[in-house]
Amino acid sequence: MTTPAGPTAAEPVITQAMIDAYDEYTHLTLDRRRFMEQLTRLAGSGAAAAAIAPLLAANSAQAAIVAEDDPRVKGEDISYPDSGGQMKGYLVKPAGQSGKLGTVIVVHENRGLNPHIRDVARRVALEGFVALAPDFMTPLGGTPADENRARDLFSQLDPAQVAANAVATVAYLKGYKDGNGKVGAVGFCWGGGTVNMLAVNAPDLAAAVAYYGMQPKAEDVPKIKAALMLHYAGLDTRTNAGIDAFKKELDAAHVEYSVYVYEGANHAFNNDTSAARYDKKAADLAWGRTIAFLKEKLG
Repeated sequence: MTTPAGPTAAEPVITQAMIDAYDEYTHLTLDRRRFMEQLTRLAGSGAAAAAIAPLLAANSAQAAIVAEDDPRVKGEDISYPDSGGQMKGYLVKPAGQSGKLGTVIVVHENRGLNPHIRDVARRVALEGFVALAPDFMTPLGGTPADENRARDLFSQLDPAQVAANAVATVAYLKGYKDGNGKVGAVGFCWGGGTVNMLAVNAPDLAAAVAYYGMQPKAEDVPKIKAALMLHYAGLDTRTNAGIDAFKKELDAAHVEYSVYVYEGANHAFNNDTSAARYDKKAADLAWGRTIAFLKEKLG
């Protein structure tokens, strides 16, 4: 006679309200105490909130899709000239590179140059590009290991310096010995907004892909020369509020662009280290579109 297995602990139930509260915390208030109080009310207890919080956050221990020691790519930490000194970054290219390749800037979220973004850079390199993931927190001493500390530090970044350092990154890659002179950029969350800003400030940027990034000011849109691909999450009402106005300005300025909205997906749907917000279907579809676009524009 087989004895039935005992009940297993139920997985915490994560609601859209919890995800929205986390999004507000990470992008607007940065007030962890207030967030945990709100999450406790939504979850029903402090214990439940404590179990749910890590599922909403990114898990830096999550296994990489392309391992750091994957023999198909070669990665190294580098320094290169920025707007007033030396910028740090992670450069990756295919191990068996033959000929000059298109180059892609990979711009991190508001957690800095962490293991996930390094993994994304390796994914880009695996598709046949030279990928450079800059650490835009270099002026503040670089990305800290504590992601909460990283988020707090972002408010200290000078937007003008970020823009100048991003433009300097384009200049570095345009002259990179293994590059073909064509530079694109892809960014996520804060990085998506930074890519939009880079498109405004770098007339020689060939292609820009922004994942759920805040839109530039209307008066700056006519400066954009790059072709744009814009990915948005259907449930991301905060970022999506600016889509229609952005499209109107892009049309008026005759900018080449495409917009994709992934219904049912949350902000940060591409980040596979966040259990609650990652949406594999949306992420795979957006990634396929991104790589095809970059190959078209940078080949």
